[in-house]
Amino acid sequence: MSNIIDGKELSKKVRREVKEEVEKLNKEGIKPKLAVIMVGQDPASKVYVRNKSKACNEVGIEYEEFILNENIEMDELLNVIETLNNRKDIHGILLQSPIPKHLDIYKAFETIDYKKDVDGFHPINIGMLALNKETFISCTPYGVMKMLEEYKIELHGANVVILGRSNIVGKPLAQCLLNKDATVTICHSKTKNIEEITKQADILISAIGKPKFVTANMVKENAVVIDVGINRLETGLVGDVDFEEVEKKTSYITPVPGGVGPMTIAMLLNNVVIAAKNLEEK
Repeated sequence: MSNIIDGKELSKKVRREVKEEVEKLNKEGIKPKLAVIMVGQDPASKVYVRNKSKACNEVGIEYEEFILNENIEMDELLNVIETLNNRKDIHGILLQSPIPKHLDIYKAFETIDYKKDVDGFHPINIGMLALNKETFISCTPYGVMKMLEEYKIELHGANVVILGRSNIVGKPLAQCLLNKDATVTICHSKTKNIEEITKQADILISAIGKPKFVTANMVKENAVVIDVGINRLETGLVGDVDFEEVEKKTSYITPVPGGVGPMTIAMLLNNVVIAAKNLEEK
């Protein structure tokens, strides 16, 4: 029987620590504040934004949201971002994705002040991560790294396989792991013989959004399996991993729900506090 990596409990611990930090900052007259921009009315985005608002409220981070019309032009979106860049009371800016297709999300990310980029998507922050410098790390990879650290899973020299090469999870996570001296392989839709590669992994991380894609025959005995996938089926939420079968072979595994998901928002809150400290020190 493997050990369950409990993201729900760990996220509560992170939130408690964030709340304590916020209280300390408040005593110094600093009130950490997050601004969230959402373009359009994407149903999933509305849920995520509501969850972020609730989480900020629970730890004492001030919160303001900007719901923009889905037909907004690019220059109007950039003007909203620039206004928030210039506001001294705003420490973190988050642009909820996806945004409508006629808008350039990368241009928007570039426009966010990198010192307020609590999502870790600005090219400067991505470059700093590649150089192993202190920076904002994209919240889901940051959450995964926090889990591995908390459960004392050895990364030095470990053979890590990541399924998925997205800019949000796969690529920044690979960089985080390289920075911790792991040997990293990224697999994607064009990779041949995926099963042969995943079977070599001491740590297997799936972030491809395919329900129950990872089966027991793809996993090495006593491997650590981190499931980043969240897939909605009629039967409920499932991950990228066939949990019931894979669990029998692993030393550690994350469940879905209750694994990586709760850590993403927890690390966002953590990033907002870091941003507030950095900006107020200037």
